Amino acid sequence: MFKVKYFEVIRTAAVILIALAIAFIIISLVSDQPLKTIGIFLWEPISTKGHIGNVIEMAIPLMFTGLAVSLLFRANMFNLGAEGIFYFSGVVASVLAIHLSLNSWFHPVVAIAAGSIVGALLSAIPGILKAKWNANELVTSLMFNNILFGIGLYLLNYHLRDAKAFANVSYKFQETARLSKIFTGTRIHTGLIVVLVMIVLAHLFLYRTKWGYELRMTGVNRDFARYSGMKTAKVIILVHLIAGFIAGMGGSVEVLGMYNRFQWASLPGYGLDGALVAMLAKNNPLSVIGSALFLAYIRIGADMMARLSDVPSEMISIIQAVIILLISAEQFLKFWKNRMLLKEAKANA
Repeated sequence: MFKVKYFEVIRTAAVILIALAIAFIIISLVSDQPLKTIGIFLWEPISTKGHIGNVIEMAIPLMFTGLAVSLLFRANMFNLGAEGIFYFSGVVASVLAIHLSLNSWFHPVVAIAAGSIVGALLSAIPGILKAKWNANELVTSLMFNNILFGIGLYLLNYHLRDAKAFANVSYKFQETARLSKIFTGTRIHTGLIVVLVMIVLAHLFLYRTKWGYELRMTGVNRDFARYSGMKTAKVIILVHLIAGFIAGMGGSVEVLGMYNRFQWASLPGYGLDGALVAMLAKNNPLSVIGSALFLAYIRIGADMMARLSDVPSEMISIIQAVIILLISAEQFLKFWKNRMLLKEAKANA
């Protein structure tokens, strides 16, 4: 008999299976060769070393933003500002990668640190507005996304743009600023090690420190936490600083690890994807790894399916939509949880 503590794991697995089943049904209706198309979708992302590398490469920024958003969600802060911070921190790191001259190991450290610090400071603004004046963090964070994108695009167009490139891209980064690759035949870079370290540190912070405990209690019931003597305003500001630091680090790492010049003429979308990763991970830092890899896997599968079959890659939007709907539906499988609770109560009695 499954215990109640495993309910969320079972529920998440059921959501994923249902979403995939719906996708397969639609593929069967659309494709002339449904079995072949489904095979491409499931097998191609892991069929070669290069494709596996593509999955991991895509998962790295998803881990960063998923981790940042999961900490905010854990504090019951529905903040989606990781999107703008990820973008703008990439711009900051790019400026240093272009104009600063340092040796090959110190240069990326300085650029990533600058992007991370800027991300933390920017994220603190919605946090302060929430802590001091109870401003809606969703509204303020979404507004900041547009502001940061506008400023970043201005810097790209008027200060960083390489006119000789015949595209809306920056000057090339200095080679000393780029992150080194860790697996030959792929573009997997040292950012993978950085994000895994950050995930472990976030887990230890959340479950092994006083501040992590206060963060979790504030998320469960802010009024109760405040009446218990916790300084919830400081907790809210602190979690925004940490989340912004991680999101800013993610944007900096992605730019220096995957590109030789800044070329985002629009928001990359990783910040909003981070919310989906956090929801799948149930706001658990360690579970962010599996959630990000799964999302990257189905996206690479959808891309390969679009190239090698007659089904468009937009199919992935259906899977994501179903996952979001079912994960956010609190009543989904709740009857089963109630039955499990009753059985455990009777067994203990």
